[in-house]
Amino acid sequence: MQLTVVDHPLARVALSVLRDESTDVAGFRQAMGTLSSILAYEAARGLSVTELPVRTPLTETTGARLDELPLVVPVLRAGLGLLPGMLEHLPGAPTAFVGVKRNETTLVPEPYLDTVSEGLDGIEAWVLDPMLATGGSMADALRRLAERGATDVTAVCVVCAPQGIEAMRAIEQAGVGRLRLITATIDDGLNDAKFIVPGLGDAGDRQFGPR
Repeated sequence: MQLTVVDHPLARVALSVLRDESTDVAGFRQAMGTLSSILAYEAARGLSVTELPVRTPLTETTGARLDELPLVVPVLRAGLGLLPGMLEHLPGAPTAFVGVKRNETTLVPEPYLDTVSEGLDGIEAWVLDPMLATGGSMADALRRLAERGATDVTAVCVVCAPQGIEAMRAIEQAGVGRLRLITATIDDGLNDAKFIVPGLGDAGDRQFGPR
């Protein structure tokens, strides 16, 4: 699995705002949007383009257009915060949604929504989930995409725990296709409640309020 940690000053500043417990909802959303835009640049690095002629006010030159837009799949709720930054750069990208909630007793993710269509053969997909903790929610989304034919998937996360990264490696080895992981940081690990440490708290609650 290709793992990319985006080490950029603007990404570090936005991540610091997200980590800060004193950041309010407005500040958190703004920082998440800024960081998602930076992550979108990295996720788009491998997209193929076709050259085409462009006429400037002075002469003709060579430009480019994307051959195909990726399917963007935020994992609800928290993944919605990464969506605007992606669509800012890829406004025409098709979008599907996967809803997964955490069972606070068993700590196991439970799916409740799936709008991913069939027939994804040959289509690149980006899965958006700010927190890659145990990897359970991401694994569920990846399996759903694989069942529908996707073989080229990029996971876009803000904060990752080593346990979540290993879970993604295991999914790839199980044969779901080519996986990439793009993140702003890899944190120390998980606490007893399976939250990432140091982390940034519950990304869904900090964007949209408690459930």
